[in-house]
Amino acid sequence: MTPTQDDEPHSAPSNPLGPIELELIDPLHLLDHADHTNIKNWAAAVFSQLAATGSVRAKIVNDHQMSAAHKRFSNIDGTTDVLTFDLSPQGSTKCIEHKVLDTDLIICFDEASRQAEQHNHSPAHELLLYIIHGTLHCLGYDDHTDEDFKAMHNKEDQLLTAAGIGPLFGRGTHS
Repeated sequence: MTPTQDDEPHSAPSNPLGPIELELIDPLHLLDHADHTNIKNWAAAVFSQLAATGSVRAKIVNDHQMSAAHKRFSNIDGTTDVLTFDLSPQGSTKCIEHKVLDTDLIICFDEASRQAEQHNHSPAHELLLYIIHGTLHCLGYDDHTDEDFKAMHNKEDQLLTAAGIGPLFGRGTHS
C-alpha cells in the first residue's frame, strides 16, 4: 500500500491507559492545515496502540533551527531528523510497558522533505515517522546496534500498518 496524503487512520484497539496527547507546534507555518490535521489524526491512531499515556510535544523546525539545536543539545554540527527529550519522571529507563510520557521532540521539516522525496511519500508521513521514532525512544526502544535498529524500525512499520498508513521505513533505506 502506498501511503497518500488523505489516508484515513484505521480504528485501532483503544489504549487502556488513556490517550497519548500530541501537541504539534509549527511556529514557522511549514505545514498547511490539512497536513497538520492529518499528522495529529495519524499520531492518535498510532498512539492508541501503545501501552502508555501522557503527552508528546513536537516542534517543527527548519534546517537552520535544527542545526542550532543539534549543536546545542548534542554538540554535533549540522541538521538531523529528530531530537528527543524524555522529561518523564522515569527518565531514560527501559520501561516499555505502562509508561507516562512527557516528551519533547524537535523535528526537521527540511530533512523530512528530502527523505520523503527519496522514499516516495509525503513530508507529512515522514514527520509522523519522526514523531513515532522519538516516542519509541522514550518507551525504551533504541537503534544503536544493528539488532536494535531493525527491531525499532520494524515496530515503527508495524504501528503504521496497524493505523492504516502502511510501512514507511521499510519501504526504503533511511539514514
